[in-house]
Amino acid sequence: MEYRIHKNRPGLLGDIASLLGMLEVNILTINGVEGKTRGMLLETDDDEKIRLMGAMLKKVDNITVCALREPKLVDILAVRHGRYIDRDSDDRKTFRFTRDELGLLVDFLGELFKRSGNQVIGLRGMPRVGKTESIIAGSVCAMKRWTFVSSTLLRQTVRSQLSEDEMNPANVFIIDGIVSTIRSNERHYNLLQNIMRMPSTKVIEHPDVFVQESEYTYDDFDIIVELRNNPNEEIIYDTFTSSYNDDI
Repeated sequence: MEYRIHKNRPGLLGDIASLLGMLEVNILTINGVEGKTRGMLLETDDDEKIRLMGAMLKKVDNITVCALREPKLVDILAVRHGRYIDRDSDDRKTFRFTRDELGLLVDFLGELFKRSGNQVIGLRGMPRVGKTESIIAGSVCAMKRWTFVSSTLLRQTVRSQLSEDEMNPANVFIIDGIVSTIRSNERHYNLLQNIMRMPSTKVIEHPDVFVQESEYTYDDFDIIVELRNNPNEEIIYDTFTSSYNDDI
């Protein structure tokens, strides 16, 4: 549940909490969300109580209920962190973060990594903005093992084969879209194709170059994440793809 406060009078939260208590609706988490909005994660064994509660709260003059629904991932994170993730209005599968929101990004990735089955996540961002570090931290939060297929975190990594443990579908596979397409060889690309067919989580840095230089398309991606140093930073690949090396 999310509601906007018009007059934050003393005892307002207590009155709402009392109503929920009388209906035996549990408050799991509560937090202010972006200014005069408050979010709650609720639990009940009777959906009719939620409907009734929503009808009653419409009569409260000091608040307006903005949302009353089964929570999505973005709702859960908004209550945890006090703000909603910036989302592209045209492409709803694109989520935007800045470097000062790394904690929110890591939590977001961690929740995604906990999901089972096949998912492909693209991660856009300029060099040294924290892309790979965020993926690793998200894997730790999800208690998942990560496997580098290609990377430039410490040195340029282009794998041609993986061990049996590394090929576990439960792992998070980290792929550098530039290294795997521009700097790879045939053996690496064959490995990449096998991984892309696996029912597992793949995170592809530089997804635009990956799509441009491979057989894959944007339709293969479930989510695109953009990470910037500041909200106005442009992500321009031309500045570093031509001389992509160990320093990036």
